[in-house]
Amino acid sequence: MRKIYNKSLQVIVNSIIVLVIAVSYLLFFLPERTITISKGEGEAIYYGDRDLKRVSLMFNVYENEKIVDGILEVLNEKGVKATFFMGGCFADDNKELLNKILSCGQELANHGYFHKDHKKLSFEENKKEIYNTEQVIKSLTGVKTNLFAPPSGSFSKNTLEASKELGYKVIMWSKDTIDWRDSDEKLVFNRATKNLENGDLVLMHPKAHTLKALPKIIDFYIQSGFSVVTVSENVGGV
Repeated sequence: MRKIYNKSLQVIVNSIIVLVIAVSYLLFFLPERTITISKGEGEAIYYGDRDLKRVSLMFNVYENEKIVDGILEVLNEKGVKATFFMGGCFADDNKELLNKILSCGQELANHGYFHKDHKKLSFEENKKEIYNTEQVIKSLTGVKTNLFAPPSGSFSKNTLEASKELGYKVIMWSKDTIDWRDSDEKLVFNRATKNLENGDLVLMHPKAHTLKALPKIIDFYIQSGFSVVTVSENVGGV
């Protein structure tokens, strides 16, 4: 009887240990998301209107002006629109490129000044990163941005409140090509097109392999009956 009791007790203890390990993993090792996907006022936006057959290409830009030039050529050739979320320190040195983006009918948006982790920033630090980028872009182009994409998708309540106070919508994405990590044209294409849904926001960066995949991606969207529009147009009613 004692052996059976001890065995049962050991099973219970082992089960508790497994449970503690599982909870610890969830708390400390899984990627943290402090804000849930939603479309309410003052919250992050992950997609546009799901009832309209539209898709948006969003380019987060801190480098590679020549690749950005190539992207503009493809967009113009295909007759579609996209949104360029500009890093402030990059924008500050690329007045001609910023104005070229606008002259091509594309959209400029805000990606923070120094690519910081906005989830770790205070309310005032969030405001500074966003506002300084806004002022750089406005001084060089005359355009005030009103969309903000947090670097690396990292944000907090402070980010949301600072953005709201400055008149910004916080933009995330529904599809990530992960082109900054994987230098593979086919992977970029697959991630940008697989299970395409109305209102999708597709995240990209100015990389050589992304530029190679871009014409095929746009052709896929058009052949699938999607309009390729700016992020502002896509999330206008959100």
